[in-house]
Formats: sequence, C-alpha cells, structure tokens
Amino acid sequence: MGFVIAQSLIEPSVGLIFWKSLAFIIFLYLLYRFGWGPITKALHEREETIDSSIRRAEEALAEAKKIQADNQKARREAEREAQRILREARESADALREEEIENTRARIRQMQEQAQAEIEREKQGALEELREEVAELAIQAAGKILREDMNRDRQRKLVDDFIDNLPKN
Repeated sequence: MGFVIAQSLIEPSVGLIFWKSLAFIIFLYLLYRFGWGPITKALHEREETIDSSIRRAEEALAEAKKIQADNQKARREAEREAQRILREARESADALREEEIENTRARIRQMQEQAQAEIEREKQGALEELREEVAELAIQAAGKILREDMNRDRQRKLVDDFIDNLPKN
C-alpha cells in the first residue's frame, strides 16, 4: 500500500496538471492585474521622479558653477578696484604730503626773510639811535668845552669822563 501511494504521486495525472495550470494562470492574471501593473507603474513614476531630480540637480549644479564663476569674477574685479583706490589714495597722500612740505618750507623761508628784515630794521634803528645819542653827547661835550675855559688836562679829563659815561651796550 505504501508503494501505491508513492506511485500515484509520481505518475502524472492530466486532471491535476490541468487544475494546477489553471490555478497558475489565474495567479499570473491576478498578479499581473493587481500586482504587476501597480508595481511597474510605481517603478515608472519612481524612475521619472529620479530622472527629474537628477535633471534639477544638474541644473542647480550648473547654476551654482555659474554663480561661483560670477562671484569669483566680481571678487577679482573688486580686488582690482580696491587696489586701484588704495594706489590712488597713496598717490594723493604723497602729493598732499609733498605739497604740505613745500608750503611749510615756503612759510619757513618767508618767516626767515621777515625775521631777517626785522633784525635789519632793528639794527638800523639801534644804529640810528646810537648815532643820535653820540651826536647829542658830542654836542653836549662841545658845549661844555666852549663854556669852560679849559686847558689840555681839563679837556683830556672831560673826554675821558664822556667815554666813561657812554652806554656799555
């Protein structure tokens, strides 16, 4: 008996093959209808989403590269402009410094000339004053000489006194 059961399992049965085939075809239909369609649809949607994301990422990368290039160009231009401004500022400062030095030198020369002229005027004034005093003293001495009857010793003493009374400066 054990052999008969084993024998029936091994021998193909047409009815069993038919029902198994029919069940397999129904299973494939149901799988295609309710499983395969939505799975492939979801896969296509996912593929389109990925493609769209990749395109947007590539566009964003290209835009970022363009912006980076523009930024580098703008930075280089700003650096050149800053260097130009610094150079002009240095040149302007140097020119202003030189102008101020020349103005200061001219003022010093003018002040020296004015001081020299003032010294010369003061010197001339002092000499003139000294001449007037000497002339006045000479007149006074001559008047004394004429008023007094003097001898040689008396004249000598008078001149010596006169010289002693002259200002020492």
